[in-house]
Amino acid sequence: MSTLEVGAKAPAIKAKNQHGETVQLADFKGKKVILYFYPKDNTPGCTTEACNFRDNYQALLKDGFEVIGVSIDSEQSHQKFINKFELPFTLLADEDQKIVNDYGVWVEKNMYGKKYMGTHRTTFVIDEKGIIQHIIKKVDNKNATQQIRDLMAK
Repeated sequence: MSTLEVGAKAPAIKAKNQHGETVQLADFKGKKVILYFYPKDNTPGCTTEACNFRDNYQALLKDGFEVIGVSIDSEQSHQKFINKFELPFTLLADEDQKIVNDYGVWVEKNMYGKKYMGTHRTTFVIDEKGIIQHIIKKVDNKNATQQIRDLMAK
């Protein structure tokens, strides 16, 4: 699990988005960022979470947030996922697992007694200066946006 803590500087990110363009976390300096890690494009839980962010995207923008999703899927996989569900935000391809490792969300998982490595669904809320404000380790896929709003209201 992530060893990062609230108040720490968010690790730098440099990865390709769904269009093959290089995106860095530094590109969003001055904006609040919802950086969410999810296991796999086009799976039920990941689709539910992405669609929740999609459905609340305009309100999140109005609140000064940018949304960035990260998985180990390819740019092409992200493009299909975005097209299929009309996702309006950036998805980063972390095929070499650098970002998931830097954020401590690449973990051993266990399904039906079989152990394997995978991405632990985690959301980081990062402020305008690049400082981690909140870490959500138990993401409610259907209410991901509301979870963030509730934390921000505290």
